[in-house]
Amino acid sequence: MPGPVLALRACRALAIALWACAAPAWSAPGHALIARLDDSTSPRPHVQVDTRHARVIDGGVLELPFGRVEYRLATAPYLGQRARIFHVIPLSVAGMLSPAGLQVQWRGNGSFTAGAGRPGDRVQVWDGLVQTPWMIETLDLNLRIDPRQFRLSRGSALSFESFFEIETLP
Repeated sequence: MPGPVLALRACRALAIALWACAAPAWSAPGHALIARLDDSTSPRPHVQVDTRHARVIDGGVLELPFGRVEYRLATAPYLGQRARIFHVIPLSVAGMLSPAGLQVQWRGNGSFTAGAGRPGDRVQVWDGLVQTPWMIETLDLNLRIDPRQFRLSRGSALSFESFFEIETLP
């Protein structure tokens, strides 16, 4: 019976072999490619959850207006390409015990569709032909939080940063 080290090496070798076989399919023409969109030129004002307007809904869940956030997405590398854009909510949120404890809801104020998601979700917000080097969109955000699913340390605040991915289509 092989030892744990030999078994680990065998698993690693198998994973490398499988990756090597699949890698050409990801880069072959005719397949969708996924990349994180650069939003580094987006304004970064200090955005605070407006607790004065929090309201209790559905058995103790808090609805908190987060406000309007502007995103400037660099789409120049994708000009002329058919693509989909996704709003990605990070899986890891400080103090969160379960992704069921947080829901992010948004309403687009331009070409992005409204939607909602939980930590770890990737939600499509746009589909079309990329026609400009920048997509500028503002989203009105609301958070729904189940306080039983959070353990924030004293003095810490709820904080996370969503991002966007683009998927170019053949």
